[in-house]
Amino acid sequence: MNALAQNLSGAAPIVLRAEDVGVTFDGADRPVEAIRKVDFELRRGETLAIVGPSGCGKSTLFNAIAGLLRPTRGHVEVGGRRVDDAAGHVGYMLQKDLLLPWRSVLDNVMLGLEIRKTPKPRAREIALELIRTYGLSGFEHAKPAALSGGMRQRVAIMRTLAFDPDVILLDEPFSALDFQTRLLMQADVSRIIAERGKSAILVTHDIGEAIAMADRVLVLSARPATVRALHVIELPRDGRDPAALRTDPQFQDYFAKIWADLEKPASVA
Repeated sequence: MNALAQNLSGAAPIVLRAEDVGVTFDGADRPVEAIRKVDFELRRGETLAIVGPSGCGKSTLFNAIAGLLRPTRGHVEVGGRRVDDAAGHVGYMLQKDLLLPWRSVLDNVMLGLEIRKTPKPRAREIALELIRTYGLSGFEHAKPAALSGGMRQRVAIMRTLAFDPDVILLDEPFSALDFQTRLLMQADVSRIIAERGKSAILVTHDIGEAIAMADRVLVLSARPATVRALHVIELPRDGRDPAALRTDPQFQDYFAKIWADLEKPASVA
């Protein structure tokens, strides 16, 4: 049994599975193969980070996982159902918070519940509980323009959590923030996801972010993407401090190994 199998034997149930996922687009002169073959599993309560060279197809894979793009080959399942038939089971937190500027914090958090036609009193109750729990009491009626970047991202994660998805997809959610705020938000969102018992997939170009937030890091090859390596991050999830981790020798070791995987020429994939 390999190290990964040992680590996952007897583990939590699988909530999302990607099997033989491949994506090819029609090009002007010839087809363009973005993803050749990607397989992975996500277990309940786990955070999986996906990293890869620039232009390798991370965004394309994200769209396939999210059910926004049907793969040319293979499929993605959530809870045993194809992801495009699993509406409401996957939530997204994107690079931009996409808060509606004319709506208050409370109304932005309620947005997904309104779309799902949750009765307004219940939607308001859920949103207010999230706002109190995650430190934005007093800002319920503030507009997004009055919030800092970190506060806006906190509203975005609350909006995602409000409709209680099984899996949360994080698409480089902190890339627009300054370095200090980014580190604080990595810890904040990791804590919130853990407290809610959610499973998450983080797509990022930041190796340090992947190590700080994830249980496992999946490394993609250059396009057409395949799985080059899978690293189990054996650092305690509780109390991970993204800033302090950067001086930890084990963090440095993971960083060096993942960087080496990213730097391998395509022929070595």
